[in-house]
This record gives sequence, C-alpha cells and structure tokens, in this order.
Amino acid sequence: MGARFERQRHLLDFAVASLARRPAKNLGLTLVYALVVFLLGSVMLFGSAIRREAGVMLADAPEIVAQSMVMGRHDLATGADLEALKGLRGIRRVEPRLWGYLWDSAGAANYTVMVPSPSDAAHALASGEAIVGEGVARARKLAVGKPFFLVSPAGKFLRTRIKAILPQASALVSSDLVLVAEADFRSFFAIPADRYTDFAIEVANPREVSTIAEKASVRLPTYRFVTRADMHRTLEALFSWREGLALALLAASLLAFVILAFDKASGLSAEERREIGILKAIGWETSDVIRMKLWEGTAISGTAFLAGLLAAWVHVFFFSAGLFEPVLKGWSTLWPRFPLSPEVDALEIATLALLTVVPYTAAVVVPIWKTAVTDPDAVMR
Repeated sequence: MGARFERQRHLLDFAVASLARRPAKNLGLTLVYALVVFLLGSVMLFGSAIRREAGVMLADAPEIVAQSMVMGRHDLATGADLEALKGLRGIRRVEPRLWGYLWDSAGAANYTVMVPSPSDAAHALASGEAIVGEGVARARKLAVGKPFFLVSPAGKFLRTRIKAILPQASALVSSDLVLVAEADFRSFFAIPADRYTDFAIEVANPREVSTIAEKASVRLPTYRFVTRADMHRTLEALFSWREGLALALLAASLLAFVILAFDKASGLSAEERREIGILKAIGWETSDVIRMKLWEGTAISGTAFLAGLLAAWVHVFFFSAGLFEPVLKGWSTLWPRFPLSPEVDALEIATLALLTVVPYTAAVVVPIWKTAVTDPDAVMR
C-alpha cells in the first residue's frame, strides 16, 4: 500500500512539473474552464435558491383558494357563495379576500393592491392608510409617514399615507404589494359590498385538502379550487422553466468549452508527444503515462471547478446573482431585493461536475492513450 501511494505521489509531482513548463497554455484553459463553471453554477444555484425561498413563502399560503370563473375568466365571488362554502363539512374557516392589479404610470409598474386579512392584526389599516412592499417604496421613493397617491383606470383618485413598509425578507411575494383598508379598496375599484375577489379556505384536516376541494367543486361547479400544492407546483415549474431557459442560452458557451477541451487534448503539441515518447522509452508503462496525464487533467479541472463554483456561490449569495436577476426573478420593474439563504445541494454540484468535468476528462484520456500505446521511436520521430 505504501509503495502504491509513493508511486502516485511521484506521478503527481511529475504532472505538476509538466504543467509548470507550459504555464500560459494551462492558465488560459483553466480561466475559460472556471468561467464556464461560474456561469452554469450561478444559474443553477440561483434557480434552486429561488425555488427554496418560494417554498418557504408558500408555507403561509391558504390551503385552498376558491375563484369564481365565467367563460374561463376570473370573476368576482358573491356573498351567497361564501355562505355555501361555510356550510360544507370539513371546512374550518372561509375568508373572503379583496385584491386586484393596478398599472401605476408614475412608477411605471404593476401593483398588486390588496386588503389585509381581518385576522392579520399586524397589518390592520384604517381608512387613508397604506402598507407597501419594498419594491413599491423604492420605485416611488416612499417612506413611513409620506403620502401615497393612486389613480384607478376610471380616473378615481385614492390618497393614503404610508403606515409601514413590508420587510425585505418577504420581497419575493410582496415587492409589488400595496395594502389598503377595505373601504378604500371598494371605493377605489367600485366593488359592491357583497362582492369579493376570491375565498381563502382553511380545512380542519390538512390530509383532506384534495377531498375538500373536490366536494367544494361539486357544490360550486362554476368555481376553480386551487390548493397550496398546486401553487407550489406552478412556482416550481415557473422557476424551473426560467432556469432551463438561462441554461439553454448558456449551452453555446458550454459547447464552446467542450470544443476547446477536445481541441486542447487532441491537439497534443510536438513537445508533449516527444515527452510521452521519452517516458515510454525509459521504461514508463502506458498506464503510468495515462495516470500522470490524468493527474494533470485533475489539477486543471479541480482548480477550475472549485474556483468557478466559489465565484458562483459569491455571485449568488452575496451579490444576488446580478447577471441573471432579470431572467430568473421575472419582474419588469419592481425587482425584489431579498437575501438568499446559502444551502449546499450535493445533487446540483454533482450535476454541474457532470456537465463540466466529465467532458474535459474524456477529452484528455482518449488522445493520451492513443499516443501512449504508439511505438516510442515513432512518437519521437
């Protein structure tokens, strides 16, 4: 065992010395390699972190959301339908909700205007007060105590004063949010007293969510019932699609790297071929030559992979992945700014290694083996 270890150590020493004899060529390859790992790693780490944050946010989402549908479009729900749902066995509570979208020409952005839940004492509002997300505050340069004005599509004017700004930690779901009192909302959007946007349903037994949704759909066949699991799957698909789009755009860089790696490995210089021929002539076995060259490839790929992964980690978790933020977050104006929680995903790192390390390793082994099995005299000539 000791002799085998010493043999590998000497092969590694020789590989490092061989790399040092061609510093410019190997440094250039390492930098390109690290850049590819950085780009791919940034997209994968950021996409995973966004999905993880979305899952945390959805933990507080309603178990079931009931939406009235007319000709496939979302319509206002009625007070009679609210009472019908309250009488359904297995439902603990039905909470009517008021929310809608508003284009704000002053901020050049869409806002989600919403009435806080009556059970949410922390966000209780009096008429004339508003709570906004950090994206809205940033776009309109708002602060607590400042006036905030909105104009409806019908020309209705709403004047409020900022009571609070929602924390940055919840920006993923609240960046474009504007909370107002119910009376202000109904007056601003001209919503009658017995009409609601939708209903949030809380069931008595969480394991019966799908069953309750089916029973409710029988009672109210014109309604669509969306469970928390449905929301999670939708967000997962959305962010996975955006991540896949970014990776597809980077596929060209990955292909260029693969071509570079194969060109570098297959295009052995005359000096490298002569070196292999000399090693074979002085008694090196083919397996030793391949192992030595594998150590060279491991040194390059290991250094580049770790450097690229570290740079991607810093880019995502310390600089919020500024290069890919517009593609993966998806907001047109109100970019949500929130800290991402660093977390190691072994599967992601293994996938990244599979996309970058394996092509280079394959590019190194094949041409080296072909040269190593050739007659040393023919190689040196």
